[in-house]
Amino acid sequence: MPDWVLARHREIGERIRLARTEAKMSQVELGERVGRDHKTIHRYETAQRVPTLFDLLLIANALGKRPSELID
Repeated sequence: MPDWVLARHREIGERIRLARTEAKMSQVELGERVGRDHKTIHRYETAQRVPTLFDLLLIANALGKRPSELID
């Protein structure tokens, strides 16, 4: 996988983490809102796992963000 792809995964994870903390929400709370385990949320935030488009839509909605705010 190209380095730029991995860098983008990290950026998306960081944006998810920042949006979650701005919303004063824990990983557990976000996971409950989107139907995912808190470990999955942690993996998204640390770029260990790539969220699907469906998950990005759910996460953005739960955090009151547009999906583009998490990926652009």
